[in-house]
Amino acid sequence: MESLDLRVLGDALAWRRAGHAVTLVTVVETWGSAPRPPGALLAVRDDGVVSGSVSGGCVEDDLIARIKAGEYEQMGSGKPSMIAYGVSKEEATRFGLPCGGTLRLVQEPLRDVAWVEELLARTAGHELVARTLTLATGVVTLAAAGRDGRMQFDGGTLTTLFGPKWRLLLIGAGQLSQAVAQMAQMLDFEVLVCDPREEYAATLAAGTARRVEGMPDDVVREMKADAHTAIVALTHDPKLDDMALLEALRSGAFYVGALGSSRNQATRKKRLAEHFDLTEAELARLHGPVGLRIGARTPAEIAVSIVAQIVEVKNAVVHAPAAAPGCTVS
Repeated sequence: MESLDLRVLGDALAWRRAGHAVTLVTVVETWGSAPRPPGALLAVRDDGVVSGSVSGGCVEDDLIARIKAGEYEQMGSGKPSMIAYGVSKEEATRFGLPCGGTLRLVQEPLRDVAWVEELLARTAGHELVARTLTLATGVVTLAAAGRDGRMQFDGGTLTTLFGPKWRLLLIGAGQLSQAVAQMAQMLDFEVLVCDPREEYAATLAAGTARRVEGMPDDVVREMKADAHTAIVALTHDPKLDDMALLEALRSGAFYVGALGSSRNQATRKKRLAEHFDLTEAELARLHGPVGLRIGARTPAEIAVSIVAQIVEVKNAVVHAPAAAPGCTVS
C-alpha cells in the first residue's frame, strides 16, 4: 500500500539522501472549515519544493516563503515547534481558510532518517505503524498499532498512524477488480484479491493489490474480517461469490457487496437464505446491486460507484434516497 502520506515520507527521504534540508509539517488541530484533516502531512525542501498538503495551497505558499527566507532557524538542526494559521478572521481570509477555519501545525526538521527508512519498510510489509514525536527533544519512536488507533496530540507528544488502517478484500481478479483496487489504494486501503481461477489471477497487475491464496470462503474466515474491513464479490460465479458472502455477512466487516443486477441479487438472497440459513438481518447487510447508482457502464465507472459507496458507508454518511442515483450494473 502506498498512501499519500507514505509518498510524502518517501520524497522527504530521497531529498535528505540527496543532501537537502527538509521540514515535515503535520496538521494537529483544526477549527471551522479547515480543508485538511488532523494528521495531514507536508514535506518542504530547502529550495521550496513540496510534497503533500496541509491546507490546499495558501498556507503552503506561506510556509515555503518562510523556509526559503530562513525564518525557521530550527530547520536542519533544531527542535520541532508549533505554528498556527487563521487565529483571527483576517488571517483566515488571508490564508484562504474557509469560514474562519484555523490550523495548528507541528513543524519539525527531518534530521535522522533512520525512522523514515524503518517506517517505510514496515508499512511495505502491510504493517500499521504508530509514529510518536516528542516535541521537546525531537525524538521519534515507532510502534505497532491497531486499526482502531487514532492520531493523538497532547501538546507535548504527537502520535500519527501510517499504513493500511482499512482493508478491502475483492473476490475475483478481473478487469473490474483491478480498477477498484487502484482507486481503493489511493484512499489508503490495503487491497487483497482472492481468485482461485489461475487464468484470472495471472492477469493481476503487479503492485495493484496483494493476492491471497485459497478458496474465497476460507480466506474470508481466516482474515477475521472486522469493522475496518470491506468485502466485495465480483466474479459473477455463485460457486465463488456465495460462499465468500456467506462468511462475510456473518463477519464484522463494515461493508459487504456483490456484483449483479437487482434480479440476480434477489435470487442470490433467496439462495443464501434457503441453503445457508442466513437471517434477514444478515442478508440486509448485503449491498447489491453493488455501488452508488450513477449510471455507470464501463469498468472504471463501475469501480468509481463501488469505491464511493464503500467510502460512504465507512464515513457513515446518510443521504436522502434522491441524492444517491444508482448504478445499473447487470
